[in-house]
Amino acid sequence: MKRSRINDIMAHADDMIRKFGFTLPPFAYWTPSEFQQNADRARHVIDARCGWDITDYGDGDFDRMGLFLFTLRNGLLSDLQRGGGMCYAEKLLISRQDQLSPMHTHVIKAEDIINRGGAMLVIELFGSDDEGNFADDRGGTVYCDGIRVDYAPGQKLVLAPGESVTLRPGDWHAFWGEGGDVLIGEVSTVNDDETDNIFREPIGRFADIDEDVDPTHLLVSDYAKWLK
Repeated sequence: MKRSRINDIMAHADDMIRKFGFTLPPFAYWTPSEFQQNADRARHVIDARCGWDITDYGDGDFDRMGLFLFTLRNGLLSDLQRGGGMCYAEKLLISRQDQLSPMHTHVIKAEDIINRGGAMLVIELFGSDDEGNFADDRGGTVYCDGIRVDYAPGQKLVLAPGESVTLRPGDWHAFWGEGGDVLIGEVSTVNDDETDNIFREPIGRFADIDEDVDPTHLLVSDYAKWLK
Protein backbone atom coordinates (compact mmCIF):
# COMPACT_ATOMS: atom_id res chain seq x y z
CA MET A 1 0.00 0.00 0.00
CA LYS A 2 1.17 3.53 -0.69
CA ARG A 3 1.78 5.60 2.43
CA SER A 4 -0.30 8.39 0.88
CA ARG A 5 -3.29 6.01 0.71
CA ILE A 6 -2.75 5.00 4.33
CA ASN A 7 -2.71 8.66 5.39
CA ASP A 8 -6.00 9.22 3.53
CA ILE A 9 -7.59 6.16 5.15
CA MET A 10 -6.57 7.43 8.59
CA ALA A 11 -8.24 10.80 7.96
CA HIS A 12 -11.42 9.18 6.64
CA ALA A 13 -11.53 6.76 9.58
CA ASP A 14 -11.09 9.53 12.13
CA ASP A 15 -14.01 11.41 10.59
CA MET A 16 -16.24 8.32 10.74
CA ILE A 17 -15.25 7.51 14.32
CA ARG A 18 -16.12 11.05 15.43
CA LYS A 19 -19.42 10.87 13.51
CA PHE A 20 -20.55 8.08 15.80
CA GLY A 21 -19.54 9.83 18.99
CA PHE A 22 -16.12 8.29 19.67
CA THR A 23 -12.83 10.16 20.03
CA LEU A 24 -9.42 8.50 19.78
CA PRO A 25 -6.88 8.99 22.60
CA PRO A 26 -4.32 11.82 22.37
CA PHE A 27 -1.42 9.59 21.27
CA ALA A 28 -3.38 8.78 18.10
CA TYR A 29 -2.60 12.27 16.82
CA TRP A 30 1.12 12.36 17.56
CA THR A 31 3.36 12.94 14.59
CA PRO A 32 6.19 10.44 14.14
CA SER A 33 8.63 12.87 15.76
CA GLU A 34 6.28 13.43 18.71
CA PHE A 35 6.00 9.67 19.15
CA GLN A 36 9.78 9.37 19.16
CA GLN A 37 10.06 12.13 21.77
CA ASN A 38 7.49 10.39 23.99
CA ALA A 39 8.63 6.81 23.41
CA ASP A 40 9.77 6.23 27.00
CA ARG A 41 6.45 7.38 28.46
CA ALA A 42 4.56 5.46 25.80
CA ARG A 43 6.42 2.17 26.35
CA HIS A 44 3.22 0.24 27.18
CA VAL A 45 1.49 1.58 24.06
CA ILE A 46 4.44 0.40 21.98
CA ASP A 47 4.88 -2.99 23.65
CA ALA A 48 1.14 -3.72 23.56
CA ARG A 49 0.95 -2.48 19.95
CA CYS A 50 -1.83 0.01 20.56
CA GLY A 51 -2.60 2.48 17.79
CA TRP A 52 -3.31 2.68 14.06
CA ASP A 53 -3.43 -0.50 11.98
CA ILE A 54 -4.40 -0.56 8.29
CA THR A 55 -4.01 -3.70 6.25
CA ASP A 56 -4.68 -5.09 2.80
CA TYR A 57 -3.47 -8.50 4.04
CA GLY A 58 -0.57 -8.23 1.60
CA ASP A 59 -2.98 -8.65 -1.32
CA GLY A 60 -2.57 -5.15 -2.75
CA ASP A 61 -6.29 -4.40 -3.16
CA PHE A 62 -7.51 -2.68 0.03
CA ASP A 63 -10.97 -1.91 -1.36
CA ARG A 64 -11.61 -5.60 -2.06
CA MET A 65 -9.87 -7.17 0.94
CA GLY A 66 -8.72 -5.03 3.83
CA LEU A 67 -9.52 -3.58 7.22
CA PHE A 68 -8.99 -0.47 9.32
CA LEU A 69 -8.26 -0.99 13.03
CA PHE A 70 -7.25 1.13 15.99
CA THR A 71 -6.22 -0.68 19.17
CA LEU A 72 -7.36 1.51 22.04
CA ARG A 73 -6.02 -0.60 24.89
CA ASN A 74 -4.33 -3.98 25.24
CA GLY A 75 -2.74 -6.05 27.95
CA LEU A 76 0.28 -8.31 27.61
CA LEU A 77 0.34 -12.05 27.04
CA SER A 78 2.30 -12.38 30.28
CA ASP A 79 -0.73 -11.01 32.15
CA LEU A 80 -3.04 -13.46 30.42
CA GLN A 81 -0.71 -16.38 31.05
CA ARG A 82 -0.55 -15.71 34.79
CA GLY A 83 -4.28 -14.98 34.97
CA GLY A 84 -3.98 -11.53 36.47
CA GLY A 85 -3.44 -7.92 35.54
CA MET A 86 -4.58 -6.40 32.25
CA CYS A 87 -6.09 -9.43 30.50
CA TYR A 88 -8.28 -7.50 28.05
CA ALA A 89 -8.15 -5.46 24.86
CA GLU A 90 -10.39 -3.05 22.96
CA LYS A 91 -10.40 -1.94 19.34
CA LEU A 92 -12.34 0.12 16.87
CA LEU A 93 -12.52 -1.21 13.31
CA ILE A 94 -14.04 -0.04 10.06
CA SER A 95 -15.21 -2.54 7.50
CA ARG A 96 -16.14 -0.87 4.24
CA GLN A 97 -19.02 -1.93 2.04
CA ASP A 98 -18.26 -5.39 0.56
CA GLN A 99 -14.66 -5.17 1.86
CA LEU A 100 -13.68 -8.64 2.98
CA SER A 101 -11.83 -9.42 6.18
CA PRO A 102 -10.88 -12.97 5.20
CA MET A 103 -11.63 -16.27 6.92
CA HIS A 104 -9.57 -16.69 10.08
CA THR A 105 -9.62 -17.86 13.68
CA HIS A 106 -7.66 -17.32 16.87
CA VAL A 107 -5.90 -19.82 19.11
CA ILE A 108 -6.04 -17.69 22.28
CA LYS A 109 -8.33 -14.71 21.79
CA ALA A 110 -12.04 -14.66 22.57
CA GLU A 111 -13.79 -11.56 21.28
CA ASP A 112 -17.04 -9.67 21.16
CA ILE A 113 -17.59 -8.09 17.75
CA ILE A 114 -20.07 -5.21 18.02
CA ASN A 115 -21.76 -3.17 15.30
CA ARG A 116 -21.21 0.34 16.68
CA GLY A 117 -22.93 2.15 13.81
CA GLY A 118 -23.38 2.53 10.10
CA ALA A 119 -24.59 -0.23 7.82
CA MET A 120 -25.12 -3.94 8.48
CA LEU A 121 -22.19 -6.17 9.47
CA VAL A 122 -22.18 -9.64 7.91
CA ILE A 123 -20.19 -12.41 9.62
CA GLU A 124 -19.73 -15.78 7.90
CA LEU A 125 -19.09 -18.64 10.35
CA PHE A 126 -17.55 -22.10 10.24
CA GLY A 127 -16.49 -24.46 13.01
CA SER A 128 -13.18 -26.26 13.47
CA ASP A 129 -12.06 -29.88 13.66
CA ASP A 130 -10.54 -31.47 16.76
CA GLU A 131 -7.17 -29.81 16.02
CA GLY A 132 -8.72 -26.39 15.51
CA ASN A 133 -8.34 -26.46 11.72
CA PHE A 134 -10.95 -25.00 9.38
CA ALA A 135 -13.77 -27.50 8.79
CA ASP A 136 -16.24 -26.62 6.06
CA ASP A 137 -18.66 -29.31 7.28
CA ARG A 138 -18.93 -28.08 10.87
CA GLY A 139 -20.97 -25.45 12.56
CA GLY A 140 -21.03 -24.49 16.21
CA THR A 141 -22.53 -22.21 18.81
CA VAL A 142 -22.02 -18.50 19.38
CA TYR A 143 -23.80 -15.95 21.55
CA CYS A 144 -25.41 -12.84 20.08
CA ASP A 145 -25.95 -10.26 22.82
CA GLY A 146 -25.85 -13.14 25.30
CA ILE A 147 -28.44 -15.23 23.43
CA ARG A 148 -27.28 -18.63 22.17
CA VAL A 149 -27.25 -19.10 18.40
CA ASP A 150 -26.45 -22.50 16.88
CA TYR A 151 -25.00 -21.95 13.42
CA ALA A 152 -24.66 -24.24 10.41
CA PRO A 153 -21.44 -24.32 8.36
CA GLY A 154 -21.17 -21.14 6.32
CA GLN A 155 -24.12 -19.46 8.00
CA LYS A 156 -24.08 -15.68 7.79
CA LEU A 157 -25.01 -13.60 10.80
CA VAL A 158 -26.23 -10.11 9.99
CA LEU A 159 -25.68 -7.63 12.82
CA ALA A 160 -27.51 -4.31 12.89
CA PRO A 161 -26.11 -1.32 14.81
CA GLY A 162 -26.05 -2.17 18.51
CA GLU A 163 -25.95 -5.94 17.97
CA SER A 164 -22.95 -8.15 18.78
CA VAL A 165 -21.58 -11.68 18.63
CA THR A 166 -19.16 -13.45 20.95
CA LEU A 167 -16.55 -15.58 19.16
CA ARG A 168 -14.28 -18.03 20.91
CA PRO A 169 -11.06 -19.71 19.73
CA GLY A 170 -11.93 -22.19 17.01
CA ASP A 171 -14.81 -20.11 15.57
CA TRP A 172 -13.70 -19.45 12.01
CA HIS A 173 -15.08 -16.17 10.71
CA ALA A 174 -14.95 -13.67 7.85
CA PHE A 175 -16.83 -10.38 7.74
CA TRP A 176 -17.72 -7.35 5.64
CA GLY A 177 -20.03 -4.34 5.52
CA GLU A 178 -23.34 -4.70 3.71
CA GLY A 179 -25.14 -1.64 2.38
CA GLY A 180 -22.38 0.74 3.45
CA ASP A 181 -19.42 1.15 5.80
CA VAL A 182 -19.61 -0.17 9.37
CA LEU A 183 -17.93 1.04 12.56
CA ILE A 184 -17.12 -2.03 14.63
CA GLY A 185 -16.14 -2.40 18.25
CA GLU A 186 -14.04 -5.31 19.45
CA VAL A 187 -13.70 -6.24 23.13
CA SER A 188 -11.49 -9.24 23.73
CA THR A 189 -8.91 -11.01 25.78
CA VAL A 190 -5.32 -9.86 25.18
CA ASN A 191 -4.76 -9.34 21.47
CA ASP A 192 -1.62 -10.58 19.68
CA ASP A 193 -1.90 -9.81 15.96
CA GLU A 194 1.60 -11.09 15.21
CA THR A 195 1.00 -14.72 16.24
CA ASP A 196 -2.70 -15.29 17.01
CA ASN A 197 -4.31 -14.74 13.60
CA ILE A 198 -4.70 -18.06 11.77
CA PHE A 199 -5.91 -17.52 8.21
CA ARG A 200 -7.52 -20.16 6.06
CA GLU A 201 -5.49 -19.01 3.04
CA PRO A 202 -1.73 -18.25 3.16
CA ILE A 203 -1.96 -14.47 3.39
CA GLY A 204 -0.18 -11.82 5.45
CA ARG A 205 -1.59 -9.89 8.40
CA PHE A 206 0.17 -6.59 7.65
CA ALA A 207 0.56 -4.49 4.52
CA ASP A 208 3.77 -3.92 2.58
CA ILE A 209 4.22 -0.14 2.42
CA ASP A 210 5.46 2.02 -0.46
CA GLU A 211 6.86 5.14 1.22
CA ASP A 212 5.76 7.65 -1.42
CA VAL A 213 5.15 10.34 1.26
CA ASP A 214 5.89 10.80 4.96
CA PRO A 215 3.50 9.18 7.45
CA THR A 216 0.94 11.39 9.15
CA HIS A 217 0.86 9.01 12.11
CA LEU A 218 2.70 5.76 12.77
CA LEU A 219 1.10 2.37 12.29
CA VAL A 220 1.72 -0.32 14.90
CA SER A 221 3.77 -2.08 12.22
CA ASP A 222 6.02 1.02 12.06
CA TYR A 223 7.03 0.91 15.73
CA ALA A 224 9.95 -1.49 15.32
CA LYS A 225 11.56 0.75 12.68
CA TRP A 226 10.73 4.21 14.03
CA LEU A 227 10.86 3.66 17.80
CA LYS A 228 13.96 1.57 18.38
